[in-house]
Amino acid sequence: MRRVVLALMASVMLAGCVQQRQYADVEFTPPSGDYKLLVMRPDVSVGSVTTGGMVEPRADWTEQARANFLTALKAQQAARGGNAFIMEKRDSLAGVDPDTIAELDRLHYAVASSIALHRYSGDYLPTKRNKGLDWTLGEDAVALGQKTGYDYALFLYAEDSFASTGRVALQVLGVAGCFVGFCAPNVGGGGQFGYASLVDLHTGEVVWFNVSQASSQIAGIKFGDIRTPEGAAEMVDRLLDRMKPGRNVRRRESAR
Repeated sequence: MRRVVLALMASVMLAGCVQQRQYADVEFTPPSGDYKLLVMRPDVSVGSVTTGGMVEPRADWTEQARANFLTALKAQQAARGGNAFIMEKRDSLAGVDPDTIAELDRLHYAVASSIALHRYSGDYLPTKRNKGLDWTLGEDAVALGQKTGYDYALFLYAEDSFASTGRVALQVLGVAGCFVGFCAPNVGGGGQFGYASLVDLHTGEVVWFNVSQASSQIAGIKFGDIRTPEGAAEMVDRLLDRMKPGRNVRRRESAR
C-alpha cells in the first residue's frame, strides 16, 4: 500500500509542467529608451473542462480575466519604460478604424499560429531553419505604424481552463481505483497556454515571440488563475518579464 501511495504522490508532482521558450530575429535588441509601443487588445479565453473532457468557454470568466490582464499589462509596462498605449477595445485608437485593427488581429493570429506550429511543435519548415524568426505581417502592419507613429505592436494571447466538479470527481474515482488494484486511465485536468509577439511597425516583421504553456494531468491543479489579479499578473510576467536579444546580438555581447 505504501508503494502505491508513494507512486501516486510522485505522479502528482510530475503531473504539472510549465514550459516556456522564446524566439527572436537574429538581430533583435529589446526596445529601450523613448520607443512608442502599441499594446493590442489581449485575446483571452477561459473555459471549464467538462466531465467528458471538452472545454466549454465561459463568457463571465473570460471578461474577468481580460480585465485582470489589462490591469497587469498597465503595471508591467509602466515599470518597463517607453511610451506604451494599451488598447482596451478595438476602437480605442483615435483615427484608426476598428475594422483595421480587427483585420490586423486576424492576420496576426494566422501568423502566430504558424510560428507556434513550426517553432514549438517540432514541425519545422526547412526554409526557416537557423533563421531565428522569419515571419511578417507585411504592409498592413507598416501602414498602421505610419498612420499612428508607433514603433512596435505587442500582441498577447492567453487561454486558461479549469476542471469542472464532474471532471475532478472522475479523476478521484480513477485514483481511488488504484487502491483496489485497478487504475483508471488518467483523465487530465486544466491548463494554460499563452504567447506574446512583438512586431516592428517600421518593417512589419515579427521580431520576438514567446510561448508559455502549463498543463496538468491531475484535475484541480492550477498554474495561476488568470481570473484573479494575481494569476493574470503571473502570466503576464512569464510572457514579458525578460526579452532575450537575438542570436547574433548575444554572440557579439559574449565576444566583448
